[in-house]
Amino acid sequence: MSASSHPPIRSFVLRQGRVSNAQRRAVDTLLSVYGIAYAPGALDFAQVFGRRTPAILEIGFGMGETTAAIAKAHPENNYLGIEVHTPGVGSLLKLIAEEELANLRLIQHDAVDVLEHMIAPGALAGAHVFFPDPWPKKRHHKRRLIKPALVALLATRLAPGAYLHAATDWEEYADQILAVFSAEPALVNTAPGFAPRPDYRPLTKFESRGLKLGHGVRDIIFRKI
Repeated sequence: MSASSHPPIRSFVLRQGRVSNAQRRAVDTLLSVYGIAYAPGALDFAQVFGRRTPAILEIGFGMGETTAAIAKAHPENNYLGIEVHTPGVGSLLKLIAEEELANLRLIQHDAVDVLEHMIAPGALAGAHVFFPDPWPKKRHHKRRLIKPALVALLATRLAPGAYLHAATDWEEYADQILAVFSAEPALVNTAPGFAPRPDYRPLTKFESRGLKLGHGVRDIIFRKI
């Protein structure tokens, strides 16, 4: 972990999940094709994707369905997903190969390390954090991804005018995210409070299930000043 000025933080708590045979095969055969190995040194997105176009980062892409859908619907952008959990990495690798998504790559590593050492300041046109683990028990709130230190770091990696978009179906976590984003002086809200779901974020199975359970989904979208 980095010896930066802030206390050591991690963007995840590793949960053990079952890796299917198909996911394992995808990791074994496709990670070297569509993945980027963690290594200190700022990425040259024009070199990675073979073109110079806006780069958008996603932290914690889960099983990757939303990530792949957004990349497919917006070929004008380049997308980089970060995830530590192997089932999700294998799932997204399969989707990239099946959909032939030349504008999507991934890194299997801690997002804080990637942000600190692989993303240059001002390099991103946007960043997505969709449905981060809510850790609903109060004693586990310290494990939540969205904290002031991470948001401050993310803000330095956004270009002026770039956006930071989080979404959650946990009302209390949404309030916390809104407060943390609002407290970051480099960011300004794009809405009076929570924002309408933008067209580029598709309605997911996860979200539909949450809505059926009565969990209203809230989008928080800020821009870099």
